[in-house]
Amino acid sequence: MPSTTPPASAPAATDLTALQRRIVRDIVSLMRHDNLKAGDRLAELSIARQIGTSRTPVNVALQHLAALGVLTHDPNRGHFLSRDASELGSLAHEFLATPDEPLYLRIAEDRLTGTLPDAVNEIDLMRRYDAPRGTVRRVLARIQQEEWIEKSAGHGWTFLPIIDSNQAYEESYVFRAAIEPTGLLSPSFHADPEELENLRQHQRFIAEQGYRSITPIELFEASCRFHETIAKWSNNRFILQGVRRTDQLRRLVEYRHFTRDRDFRHDQALEHIVILDAIAAGDRVKAANLLRRHLEDALRDKVLTRNVFTEMP
Repeated sequence: MPSTTPPASAPAATDLTALQRRIVRDIVSLMRHDNLKAGDRLAELSIARQIGTSRTPVNVALQHLAALGVLTHDPNRGHFLSRDASELGSLAHEFLATPDEPLYLRIAEDRLTGTLPDAVNEIDLMRRYDAPRGTVRRVLARIQQEEWIEKSAGHGWTFLPIIDSNQAYEESYVFRAAIEPTGLLSPSFHADPEELENLRQHQRFIAEQGYRSITPIELFEASCRFHETIAKWSNNRFILQGVRRTDQLRRLVEYRHFTRDRDFRHDQALEHIVILDAIAAGDRVKAANLLRRHLEDALRDKVLTRNVFTEMP
């Protein structure tokens, strides 16, 4: 039995930075998707690769989970789960029931409902949301990185178009149906076998049981991971950027909508598995046709049949 370091006192979740909270959230989600068991090791490098960050913030997040008693830490061997991931429901709810930045959500909500004007400045936002300047600047920097706001010529900010209507939502799916299958058929396409198997395991977990128990954000992020990984395999930076950009904009809508779609997510996971099976078999033409049909069916379900925006809470 490896010796373990005693856990330090963990700060409250609200004391974590937005980045630290996001990484903890992603690690908890990965553990649950992989259905890890007590005693399983969490490798920093592997986690960093899967969630697209460096090892340093991953180490901080693992230390936080160790302080919470979720993990044990051996100085020589790393971090290990102290109990089965299936028992982490309350922790998942804490970190995954809502996104990580309340002010970010409030601004996004006001943009989606049209109550926030196109042009704003820091002082206006500080007054409107009763928020300190540092918080406002941090959230604006995040929104700028996600490319739905830009600095104006003066001292203010101007919001850029987002998915804020059924028409815009439909346009996003038409765009995805055009570029995602194209990337799959690219001559430079190459699927990483380890990533493919990881994706397949995640989607099987969702299809078999996870769609009933995991949080709406976990469901959405698993879907993004599926589509963005296939786009990455195209080895075309513009296709990957396009898919990631669309996913960033979809988050503003989907975080509010996923709670209503659990049966749909079950069917979606089954479709993801069939697409991955075709890729694994080397039949990229079949996979591309399945992917295009998958996106077109999602468009019909969310926009043409049910009108996502009229169903918003």
